[in-house]
Order: sequence, then structure tokens, then C-alpha cells
Amino acid sequence: MASSPVLAQYPFTPVRVTVGGGHRISCVDEGQGLPVVMLHGNPSWSYLYRRLILGLRENYRCVAPDHLGCGLSDKPQEYSYRLADHIANLEQVLDQRGIGRCVLVVHDWGGAIGMGWAVRNPDRVAGLVVMNTAAFRSNRIPLRIAVCRWPLLGAVLVRGLNLFARGAIQMAVVKSMEPGVAAGFLAPYDSWASRVAVHRFVQDIPLHPGHPSWPTLLQIEDGLERLAGKPMLLCWGGRDFCFGDGFYQEWRRRFPEAERHYFPEAGHYLLEDAFPEIEGRVREFLRSLELAA
Repeated sequence: MASSPVLAQYPFTPVRVTVGGGHRISCVDEGQGLPVVMLHGNPSWSYLYRRLILGLRENYRCVAPDHLGCGLSDKPQEYSYRLADHIANLEQVLDQRGIGRCVLVVHDWGGAIGMGWAVRNPDRVAGLVVMNTAAFRSNRIPLRIAVCRWPLLGAVLVRGLNLFARGAIQMAVVKSMEPGVAAGFLAPYDSWASRVAVHRFVQDIPLHPGHPSWPTLLQIEDGLERLAGKPMLLCWGGRDFCFGDGFYQEWRRRFPEAERHYFPEAGHYLLEDAFPEIEGRVREFLRSLELAA
């Protein structure tokens, strides 16, 4: 794993956690107090949460791992990169870092991975912050993502031309990213080899029962009822080309008591488009959890 480069708004020195197979996962672990575990998706990494970590670390323990193959973690080339693998890795990271009861913050693939851990460990879940993600079945996929799954062409687009990661810094936001921030999102994905997990994540989207990760996703979906009654903050960007309002409504249906905030002018990377408002909502949510403890 490469050492942490100098990146805009990312003044962290991550720790390294060794998981199955001897692979090392990079994990930001800053501050003290109630642990807040922040899980990114694809093609982002813990950089997505940089400002939230900076804002919360004086009062909370902020833990943000890079999934294997992502960010500053190892990027093994001969690895399955299935949903079940990422859940197992998360469990090892949290156990090795001594994380007991915690708040989960999930986005994109972080939803399925985080909820996969949560439904197995409901007693360790103090609360949930859910942002533009899913942890249940869907057969909807944008064409621009579906193309990246096509044999041969998908590898050329994602790993060769880096169009998936480069596309995200434009299509996942409504407000244009500053050049330094865009460079931060792209920094770990600078070669064919370093983009292996970006491609594998796209390939691992389970859209039908024959997909290898379909049973894992079904188990997660069926297990969501174990989280009923857990405090939940649902923040949603309304201009998301991938996780549209249908996903938002499904979260509302499954968790009708969740506190909900809809940001109509925010895109998929809503922490880029509406950060001040979301940070304030997260702070209030965390304070409410402490008061109720």
C-alpha cells in the first residue's frame, strides 16, 4: 500500500489493518468518544468523508476504512472483491480496532457493506446515517454504469481510460469540484492495476438471482428488520443519476420512523454539494444519541 500522499483537506495518517489473505486495509481513526464508522462506495474512498471527520473528531472517534482495492488500501489483482468479502473485511477492521457499539454512516456501496455487518451485529449499532445508497434488491441500473459491465469494453473504459472514476467527479455532483478536490478523489486510481476494485465493484452489482452476490444481498435485505427501531438519519441528494428517488422511498418504507432530510439540489456525492447542511444534521443526530444513552 502506498504511503498517504499530500491531498487537499485530507491531513490524516491512516492506520493499517491486516485482514484475511494478509492484505492491508487503510483506515482513518481519529478522535475519541462514540465511534462513528464511515463507509464509502465506488469509485470514492475515505476522502469522501474528509470534512466530516475534521468536523467531528474533537467530540467523536471517526473511523473511515478504505475498502480493499480502494483508496490507500492494498489492491490485490487476484482477489474476488465480492460483497461478502467486503463485509468480512469490515468486521475484521472493526474488531481489530476495538470498535464496539458505534454509529454507521453509509453511502453508495457502503450501504450494502455496512448493513451486511449491522444485520449480523444489531446490538453494536447505536444509530445509522444513510445517504444515497441501497441494501436491498433492484434491477435498475443506469446505462452509463451498465456499459462498464460489458465484457472487454468495460475493462477498457474503467481500468484503461479511468472513465468511471473520472466520470464520477463530474456526474456525481451538481456543483463543480475544485481542482484539488477532484484530484483527491482520483489520486488512488492512477493506473490499470490501481483500478481493479473500481471495475470489480461495477461487476459485482447483483441484478439477478444467478449473480454470485445475490444470496448475500438477499440475506442483508431480509435482515434489515433486525435494525427496526434503531435511530436513523436519512439524508438524500435529489439529483442522483444512480440512486434515484425510488431508493429513497424504499428506505422510507422500511424505516418509517427515520429522521429524513431531502436535498433537491444535491447529487450523488451529496457531501460535496450540501456539506454544511448535512454536517449540521449529523451533529444534531449524534447529540440526540448521546442524550438518549
